[in-house]
Amino acid sequence: MAAEVLANAGVPGLQVQLYDAMPSVGRKFLLAGKGGLNLTHSEGFVAFLSRYGERSVQLQPLLAGFGAAQLCAWAEGLGIETFVGSSGRVFPKDMKAAPLLRAWLHRLRASGVQFFMRHRWTGWADDGALLFSRPSSHEGDVRVQADAVVLALGGGSWARLGSNGAWVPLLKERGVAVAKLLPSNCGFDVAAWSEYFSSRFAGQPFKSVAISFTDSQGRSFSRKGEFVATATGVEGSLIYAASNLLRDEIAASNGNGSATFMLDLLPDKTLSQVLAEVRYPRGSRSLSSHLKSRLKLDGIKAAMLHELLGKDAINDPVRLAQAIKALPVTLVAARPLDEAISSAGGVAFEAMNGQLQIKTPAGLLSHLPPLFCAGEMLDWEAPTGGYLLTACFASGYLAGHGVLGYWGRTPITPG
Repeated sequence: MAAEVLANAGVPGLQVQLYDAMPSVGRKFLLAGKGGLNLTHSEGFVAFLSRYGERSVQLQPLLAGFGAAQLCAWAEGLGIETFVGSSGRVFPKDMKAAPLLRAWLHRLRASGVQFFMRHRWTGWADDGALLFSRPSSHEGDVRVQADAVVLALGGGSWARLGSNGAWVPLLKERGVAVAKLLPSNCGFDVAAWSEYFSSRFAGQPFKSVAISFTDSQGRSFSRKGEFVATATGVEGSLIYAASNLLRDEIAASNGNGSATFMLDLLPDKTLSQVLAEVRYPRGSRSLSSHLKSRLKLDGIKAAMLHELLGKDAINDPVRLAQAIKALPVTLVAARPLDEAISSAGGVAFEAMNGQLQIKTPAGLLSHLPPLFCAGEMLDWEAPTGGYLLTACFASGYLAGHGVLGYWGRTPITPG
């Protein structure tokens, strides 16, 4: 997006070069579209902005400049029609990422952007030149002199797609403030499932459930949805939505803590309704048959009750009904960063100006060309639902404009 802003700015003689560590560009973008590319979300701006939590203030000007509406118009300018799904999420009409990426690359190349694949950035030479390594090169690093640089190096999740976080020490040693990269939109481990539960129910979904959680700072989360049991814990959309609070609560005790959320197995029924059905005379039927018949509670939901409740609680109607409506599930660790959909942490907003240009710290960058940062390498996070992609587009758009502003140029808005 930064390259497009620069290439379309109408600056005579301006050459835009894009270097990528992978054999082809947009690999994580393509992965994001594997199950249907969720470009953005159709909700109102205030609600949309709130999804960025503690970074809403910093992201407000980015999204005001290039938000959901602009992103949809941009896609349509590439010949990609979009539609709003039942959940409010916005998708390309054909649900695919590849056609959009192909059209975009074609337009970028037509506008003069040059692409250099298999070039991984490794830092700067003493004279300020950018250094790139190439896996097949026997001639050492490639040196590139630039008048301005935009880094969009990703966070630390899905390293095999290129974003391995190797840039963190390169910026830190230049005095740039970088928050530790952490897993976001991630799964979690429980202390231990029983062999019975893990072997029979790993991979199965909890459908039409709700979870609620309040951390030690009073921040709370409550939502209905779905998630999945894994061999070691839980993952899925409902868990991802609360992952920042759960992760931070576990980390609050130097990584040795835990976070307990309450699982409502029947969110469409009240506690009194559940208790009435549990107490309903069951005659000769087993408890399992009774719960299945009266509450349609079986499979993984029933197994979860047996997994986390003792026999005394299972056989006590009041305690059983309370557990069905609020079953405590204790998590002990977030899954590794590389497994996460996205990452938190990155370049601190305080280290940049309003155009995403790195401020010169202690002269360590003073002899280098102006340096801008964009995308997931910035210190923000968001839930899935189109929010991740939208903010990445918006930050690239702003960084491109920032370069032009540094040169005193007035850009032409890209189509």
